Amino acid sequence: MPLTTDVKTELTSVRDPRPTARVAELTTILRFAGGLHSIAGRVAVEAELETDILARRVARDLVELYGVRPELAHVQASGGRSGNSFAVRVIDGGETLARQTGLLDQRRRPVRGLPNKITTGARPDLAAVWRGAFLATGTLTDPGRSAALEVACPSGEAAMALVGAAHRLGIAAKAREVRGIPRVVVRDGEAIRNALLVMGAQKTAAAWEEMRQRREVRAGVNRLVNFDDANLRRSAQAAVAACARVERALEILGETVPDHLKQAGDLRLAHRDASLDELGHHADPPLTKDAVAGRIRRLLAMADKKAAQEGIPDTESAVPAGLED
Repeated sequence: MPLTTDVKTELTSVRDPRPTARVAELTTILRFAGGLHSIAGRVAVEAELETDILARRVARDLVELYGVRPELAHVQASGGRSGNSFAVRVIDGGETLARQTGLLDQRRRPVRGLPNKITTGARPDLAAVWRGAFLATGTLTDPGRSAALEVACPSGEAAMALVGAAHRLGIAAKAREVRGIPRVVVRDGEAIRNALLVMGAQKTAAAWEEMRQRREVRAGVNRLVNFDDANLRRSAQAAVAACARVERALEILGETVPDHLKQAGDLRLAHRDASLDELGHHADPPLTKDAVAGRIRRLLAMADKKAAQEGIPDTESAVPAGLED
């Protein structure tokens, strides 16, 4: 997904200098991209990331914020991902790191959602939570009917924590489960743009908005074209039906048709695509469109009455199949 790659490339370069924001982003990445494992009886912290650049950045943050030196490994991606991924592991000091980041509580139990201290933080911290979550497992699709910004979550509790952070940031997000995987989804076009801006993907937000506006304009033009086509089609069908009825009316009435009604019928047949107003201009002397419509209406009514009296097909019977409406 080119857009997803663009967002992650841009977000990887975002560096919030505030320690609380850096901790919130790093903790969320560790929670969403991996989590806690037990290796040889010891608690290990591991994150599986898509790019070498992001993996090195996470490793650098671990050193700078917590003083631990992680292992970096190039591994085959798991969890249905394609291609390779890059693992960042902390085994020595893993339990201490898990406690410091809030991934383990005071009773050594894994935290199911996100640590309370980062989900109740200031706006920059909440933005960092979203940035970390998207860097770990986020995707962005092209603008359109199925446009969505999604983040796959490690648990339902983590999804609800992310939704709560979104609402505090003014972003309309919802949690849902797809094939057993909890996800947080942002679907509204304006909300997607705001989410990108909040996370720090300014360039991608501008490009996405431009694509969205272009598609909306194109869709609007297509709707107008289709509307015009439908109107033209209906007008043509109505003209065919009207002429068919007038021809049948003149046939039914024959020599008994009044001259002024015959004149209106002849005008209709001579100018099949003309509007009632245009037919009035062709009359001699000229008539208003209401006068023309009235005469044609009386012509059809007179013919249908005679057809009913004589037990023969009326004017409606002459309308081709499919044009009765």
